[in-house]
Amino acid sequence: MKIGIAKEIQVDERRVALIPDVVARLVKQGVEVWVEAGAGERACFSDATYEQVGAKIVDQGTLWGEVDVLLKVGVLEDSEVSQLKSGGVLITFLNPLGNPELVQKLAAQNVTAFSMELIPRTSRAQSMDALSSQANLAGYKAVLIAAAALPKYFPMLTTAAGTIRPAKVLILGAGVAGLQAIATARRLGAIVEGFDIRPEVKEQVQSLGAKFVDVSLEEDTVAEGGYAKEISEKAKERTREVLTQHVAASDVVVTTAQVPGRKAPVLVTEDMVAQMKPGSVIVDLAAEQGGNCECSEAGKDVVKYGVTIIGPINLPASMPIHASEVYAKNISALLALMINKDKQLEINFADDILDGSCVTHNGEIRSQRVKDALSANSQQVSISG
Repeated sequence: MKIGIAKEIQVDERRVALIPDVVARLVKQGVEVWVEAGAGERACFSDATYEQVGAKIVDQGTLWGEVDVLLKVGVLEDSEVSQLKSGGVLITFLNPLGNPELVQKLAAQNVTAFSMELIPRTSRAQSMDALSSQANLAGYKAVLIAAAALPKYFPMLTTAAGTIRPAKVLILGAGVAGLQAIATARRLGAIVEGFDIRPEVKEQVQSLGAKFVDVSLEEDTVAEGGYAKEISEKAKERTREVLTQHVAASDVVVTTAQVPGRKAPVLVTEDMVAQMKPGSVIVDLAAEQGGNCECSEAGKDVVKYGVTIIGPINLPASMPIHASEVYAKNISALLALMINKDKQLEINFADDILDGSCVTHNGEIRSQRVKDALSANSQQVSISG
C-alpha cells in the first residue's frame, strides 16, 4: 500500500498533509509513503527530512498516478481532478457543501474521496476533527492581527505618565475559533465580550474570563453536530439590535460565525461600523464566505468611517508548521481506521466516521448533504435561466 503526500499549488497554501514525524511512524508500521518533491518546503520541511524518515521523493506525475491514497490539505483545482488515479482514495478539505460540483467531478473520475469538513462531531472523532484544529489557529492569529492593526495597547498599563485603559474586544461566534480568540485576547490583557446565538456556550465564554452577550431568541439555534443554525430574519434583526451598542463600544471586533455551505450571516452592518470609534478594528474570519461584516472584502484591508476592516483568507496557512503538525495528526488518526492489520487499505462504511466523511465512492456521490446542495444549485440555475 502506498500513501502519497501532494504538493499544494494554491499561492496562499503553505501547509502540508503529513509532517516527517508522522511519516516516520507510518513507515515503521510497514506503510510505504511517497512525497511529491517540494511538498513540505513552504511548511519548513525539506525533502531530505522526509527521506531521512524513510519516505520516497517522487515527481507529481508518478505520485498522482500510482499511490493508493493521496493526501492533501487545500481544495483541489479543476486541473488537478483529471490527474487523480481512477479507483484511488483522496483525503483533503473539499468544501463539498460550498462546491458540490467538484464532488460531482470526483465521482466521475471514480475516486473515493473523503472530505475533512465532514468528519462527524463526536467524541470518538475528535482526534480527526481538522476543522477544529485549524479553526483554533485561525482564532489565535485573528487576535494578533487585530492587536497589530489597533493604534492602542491591548492591556491596561500603569506608567509614570499615567494609566492606560485596556482595549475592549468583542468576539462574535463562540465556536472553536471564537473561544480561542477570546482566550488570546484575554491573555493579551483586553476586556473581552463574547457572543453566540447558541445559549449553551455561555458557560464556555465565561470560563475564559469574558462577559457573555446574551440575546434571547425564540427559536432553535443549534444545528446537527452542534453548529450554529441558520436563523430567521426576525431573529437576525433582534440579534443586530442587541449587538449594535456592543460593537460601538468595542475597540476590536473579531467575527467567526459561519454556516457550512451557506453565505455567512451578516452580524455587523455598515451602520454599526459607522458608529464605531475611529481607529477601531474588525477582523472578519468569515470574509471568504461573504463576511459577517457588510464592509468586508475577502483578502483585503478596507478602511471605512475610520475603522479598519480586515478580511483574511486561510489564516491557518500563515502558521504552516503547527497547522501542518495538527492536521497531520488528524489525517493519521483517520488513516488508522482505513489500514488493516496487514497494512492494506480496507474501508469499512459500517464505521460512522468513514461513512460520514466519504463523499464519493464507486463513481457515485454518497453524501446526501452534497446531493441536496447540488439539487439546490440546479434549482437556482433553472430559476435564473
